[in-house]
Amino acid sequence: MGKSTGFLDYERKTGPVSAPGERIKNFRDFHGALSEEQQRLQGARCMECGVPFCQAGVMIAGMASGCPLHNLVPEINDLVYRGNWEQAYIRLSKTHCFPEFTSRVCPALCEAACTCGLHGEPVSTKENEKAVIEYAFSKGLVKADSPRVRTGKTVAVIGSGPAGLAAALLLNRRGHSVTVYERSDRPGGLLRYGIPNMKLEKGIIDRRIRLMEAAGVRFECGVDVGRNLPGKELLKKYDRILLAGGASNPRDIEVPGRDAKGIYFAVDFLKNVTKTLLDSNFKEIPHHLARGKKVLVIGGGDTGNDCVGTVIRLGAASVAQLEMMPKAPAGRMANNPWPEWPKVLKTDYGQEEAIDRFGHDPRIYQTTVTEFLKNKKGDICGAKTVQLAPVRDEKTGRMRMEPVPGTEKEIPADLVLIAAGFLGSESYSAETFGVKLDGRTNVETAPGSYCTENTRIFTAGDMHRGQSLVVWAIAEGTEAAARIDESLMGYTGL
Repeated sequence: MGKSTGFLDYERKTGPVSAPGERIKNFRDFHGALSEEQQRLQGARCMECGVPFCQAGVMIAGMASGCPLHNLVPEINDLVYRGNWEQAYIRLSKTHCFPEFTSRVCPALCEAACTCGLHGEPVSTKENEKAVIEYAFSKGLVKADSPRVRTGKTVAVIGSGPAGLAAALLLNRRGHSVTVYERSDRPGGLLRYGIPNMKLEKGIIDRRIRLMEAAGVRFECGVDVGRNLPGKELLKKYDRILLAGGASNPRDIEVPGRDAKGIYFAVDFLKNVTKTLLDSNFKEIPHHLARGKKVLVIGGGDTGNDCVGTVIRLGAASVAQLEMMPKAPAGRMANNPWPEWPKVLKTDYGQEEAIDRFGHDPRIYQTTVTEFLKNKKGDICGAKTVQLAPVRDEKTGRMRMEPVPGTEKEIPADLVLIAAGFLGSESYSAETFGVKLDGRTNVETAPGSYCTENTRIFTAGDMHRGQSLVVWAIAEGTEAAARIDESLMGYTGL
């Protein structure tokens, strides 16, 4: 490393963030950037650790430790420190198709496994990555990667989320002719409609799509494979098929009163908001969806947080967010040692905005809904809840959450958003190709394989591993592309 004492000489510093009271006035990205000089010093903090766990991407205690893409983190950070931005981009692009996405929405698995973070603050690798890729775009280093020679082989990619896009980019670069089918009106999948614009501005996606189109990738939007286009037609037309749809089948809350009007799945609500913004070029803000309403968000994950931030921007009168699990500790517990993913309390942007707007954290821990209440018109007007307590199962030894008698309460609400996770992808998009699904509704493959029983059909991303992170989807798409290439050519050049 160029600066072996950098982690001692410089403190961790990240880019400026707009104050909650200001950023809730629009749906724009609210993260600023450090100066080039400041960013270089952050690269200097990468220490000469013996084992760079940051790039390991291994599973420990059921969670990833380090980057699943195995980015060459120490090398990239050192090049950032030296100001050699072009070489940093070359290193980054060896393992990563879309740094512009993960540098905005990834929870930074690399930083959680950073050796520097064992007794201090980890290196700000995520922001270093963003600085590198934005430099590359600004200098014209990121170009349409057209193949020199076409192989004559054809591949259809079903789904234009991160897994599908990664596979399409690489297979096209290899020389195969690739067509991406997307059921929505615009490409991007859950990147487009599952993540709010203030978290990932959609122009970032469009910038990449334009380059892919210029390189020869075809996008067919508004095509719902399995419904308005049968799989057998694609099998006639293409040499290989990649099933890369996102986990868009939401988990429901099946309690009395579920039929009340005003209850929506979070993914549908967020898509509606984003589509309205895009269709109007951000001139129309759909305030009518939440203005003046008492909003109840069910689910404590990233999607739940996105709902909190979104309804505040739409003018909600109040927001409550139910979380089934107990409040996480402020720091690592003894049974959660580094480099495991830290199971600690995280207050995300939406919760920060709720605290600023309403004066308190919106989260209500260890609580679930037992009944939805509706008025005479059938509209939602509240929810009955009960507190939960952890109980150890005597047979399995696992902890489960059980209702606590006498803790029932009512929460007023005239808008409910269900963000309780996903059960998997829509089954019809797999069934139309005659492939099997496993017990978790993922497309069935042999362990470690991306190929189905039909050797012409492959799968990646959420359809393969279930609901997961953008970085895992990109990793899956990258690996699936190599396996498809190998099946077509007898070897892989990816």
